[in-house]
Amino acid sequence: MPYQILITLHIFAAIAFIGVVFFEVIFLESIRKKLPVDMMLLLQECITTRARQIMPYVLAFLFLSGLAMAHHHFPHFSNMMSSPFGILLSIKMLLAFSLLGHFFTAMYLSRTKKMSCNRFKFIHLSVFCHQILIVILAKNMFYISW
Repeated sequence: MPYQILITLHIFAAIAFIGVVFFEVIFLESIRKKLPVDMMLLLQECITTRARQIMPYVLAFLFLSGLAMAHHHFPHFSNMMSSPFGILLSIKMLLAFSLLGHFFTAMYLSRTKKMSCNRFKFIHLSVFCHQILIVILAKNMFYISW
């Protein structure tokens, strides 16, 4: 697949994923303080249910396009640690796989009804911080060198 298509798919998937997490962390947390606990739990359950339907596809596009782009720069992922770009890309990929672990943990906790408000807040804040670091790396790894 042409690199231009990969990067476009990757950016759209990233916008969708980051947008959902941004909404949950920035908006939902301020709403939490103004709603009764039972209503907030219902709202959280509805958001989680919808996210479970959409996010696996978004993440699949995000990761597959990201891996394909990484493969474009480093065929067979060899010699990634031989340049500043490769090192920063490796850090970005490590953060992305950590983020994926957070997602699977959240899915598991939701399906087993073990997702509490505190766990929901912690996971989403952690994912949000990961996303900020990934965006900073993505925007700068082509320009940072040492």
